[in-house]
Amino acid sequence: MPNYRRAWVPGGTYFFTVTLLDRHSDILVREIELLRRTIATCKRRHPFRIDAWVVLPDHMHCLWTLPTGDADFSTRWKVIKSGFSRHLAEGEPDSTAKRRRGQRSLWQSRYWEHLIRSEPDFRRHFDYIHINPVKHRLVEAVKDWPYSTFHRAVIKGVYPLDWAGNPSLNLHGTERD
Repeated sequence: MPNYRRAWVPGGTYFFTVTLLDRHSDILVREIELLRRTIATCKRRHPFRIDAWVVLPDHMHCLWTLPTGDADFSTRWKVIKSGFSRHLAEGEPDSTAKRRRGQRSLWQSRYWEHLIRSEPDFRRHFDYIHINPVKHRLVEAVKDWPYSTFHRAVIKGVYPLDWAGNPSLNLHGTERD
C-alpha cells in the first residue's frame, strides 16, 4: 500500500480537490442542497472555516482553515463524503467490492490536499477555485456560476463582480482537477 504523506498542521489552511469516481456525473450540482446540508452538519460536529469553495458537476475545490490545535481534515472529508453518499437515492453507481464493505463508490478514494504556506499561495488557490467554472467552460464569466463562494467574495470587496469575465483569458490551473 502506498504511503501517502500528508501535511498535518494544526490550525492550518488547506486547498482540496475532491472528485467523483464517475467524471461524467453531474450529481454534485444536481444534489447541491444535500451537499450543502452535509457540509453544514459536518461543520457543526467538526468546525472549520470555509475560505473558498466551488462545486462543479463531478468535483469540487475548496480552501479550509482548521481551528487552532486541530489538523484533522481527514475526518471531515470522511464525514462529508460518507454523509452525502448515504443520503443519496438508491441507484447511484457502486461496485460489488465496495457494497460488501458497506461503502459506495461515488467518490474517488483519495483527494488532493495542499497546505497553504503563504499569502501569495493562498491568493493563487483562492483565484483558482473561483475561475474553475470558466476553465471548465461551464460558464463564460465567473459571476454566472451559482455553486461558488465567488459572490460572497464580491460582497466582501475581494473581487469586482466582473472579475475574470473575459473567456479569452489564458487559464492555466495551479493544481490538479
